[in-house]
Amino acid sequence: MSDTLKVDLCVIGGGSGGLSVAAGAVQMGASVALVERHKMGGDCLNYGCVPSKALIASAHEAASHRSSGDFGIDQHEPGVDFSKVHTHVHGVIGAIAPHDSVERFEDMGVTVLQGAAQFTGKREIEVNGQKVRAKWFVISTGSRATAPPIPGLDATPFLTNETVFDLKAAPAHLIVIGGGPIGIEMAQAHRRLGCKVTVLEMFGIMGKDDPDLVQVVRKRLLEEGVDIREAIKINQVAGSDGKITVTIEADDKTEQVEGSHLLIAAGRAPVTDGLELDAAGIAYDKKGITVDKGLRTSNKRVFAIGDVAGGPQFTHVAGYHAGVIIRRVLFRMFWAKTDYRALPWVTYTDPELAHVGLTEKDAREKYSDVRTVSWSFDENDRAQAERRTEGLIKVVARKKGRILGASIVAPHAGELILPWVLAIQNKMKIGAMTGIIAPYPTLGEVSKRVAGAWYTPSLFSEKTRRVVRFLMRFA
Repeated sequence: MSDTLKVDLCVIGGGSGGLSVAAGAVQMGASVALVERHKMGGDCLNYGCVPSKALIASAHEAASHRSSGDFGIDQHEPGVDFSKVHTHVHGVIGAIAPHDSVERFEDMGVTVLQGAAQFTGKREIEVNGQKVRAKWFVISTGSRATAPPIPGLDATPFLTNETVFDLKAAPAHLIVIGGGPIGIEMAQAHRRLGCKVTVLEMFGIMGKDDPDLVQVVRKRLLEEGVDIREAIKINQVAGSDGKITVTIEADDKTEQVEGSHLLIAAGRAPVTDGLELDAAGIAYDKKGITVDKGLRTSNKRVFAIGDVAGGPQFTHVAGYHAGVIIRRVLFRMFWAKTDYRALPWVTYTDPELAHVGLTEKDAREKYSDVRTVSWSFDENDRAQAERRTEGLIKVVARKKGRILGASIVAPHAGELILPWVLAIQNKMKIGAMTGIIAPYPTLGEVSKRVAGAWYTPSLFSEKTRRVVRFLMRFA
């Protein structure tokens, strides 16, 4: 057994959050060890955000061929070579991988240990026989897809986000269990790439988002031929490669859905196995490692970030957590804490659905003086020029204008949501958005227009007209 490696900071997990902590800390002068037992870059690079958005990009190109007739361009059904789609997806992963590689981090000065870490004490771990002792530890092991307890699933081949991007041939009929963001994104992408797709959802698709905006996405998916079954119960799954049968129940009627492939997109679980957390006095449960608002565990020398910390499961949250850790550990800013008040999320369907802050439902449960205002993209000139007028923006605020939340469903909604993130983060009122000068013609004008619509009832009221008539007497 080698001598004990002593460092200031040891990061367990080379995903998005862990890499950000390691890179930031070593470049600011701390000695850092980074432990990764599988692939550098974690779930986001290898199985999540990167490959899914690459696949969606291929699907977007395919869809553009089918709708070009509206612009005077001959439209046609595109020929899709799924093996080349696979090459594209993995080419994108390969292009980004060097930024997350062992070599790059070693060049920075990080000691990278490839293997599984397990705690042997409150301030010590062991990796492949190598002991590491650190002043601080950060656990960033992420989460993995889980399989729901469906009868027959354990004997039936199925895909998850960790395997679906390995397909080199298009599924003839992809059955997706789970109507959350991952399931819906993959459903639309595969449909656009020529696959028959059925989505099975126990409740309603995209259940965490505003139902008015979800309806816009639902309508588009149905128009494109995605078969969406909501409010159903899955009784059984059976089959083998190329022939899958899912027995569902809805309205007291039983039906069998047959497909070639099955994708499970119905939940994730934190990765804590093998860490021997008990040896370090770290509390955890099935939701993840227990942390306070400063991401500190029950062991005061250990922090947990990202999905394993049991909070919102987004890559950008892990990156945000990394910033909190850097402030707390390196600069002793122990008052630095997480604040999800202005947390945005995006579902990358077409149109995209982006949200930040409270939904209307959540806001009304918390406050008694909630108002909402909406604006349709069919009143936006850029949207008209691009024939994408199905969009909608909804803003939720208190009676005096304090912004609580915003949702946008439209092309590029993920880009359009950022001003509202800033507004909520800085506790701004909706009037601040009316004063901006928006370039014309842009989709971004909708933010200014919806803010203006907030004041329409009072601005064009009889009271205002009386005031103006009075002032005009002295003009």
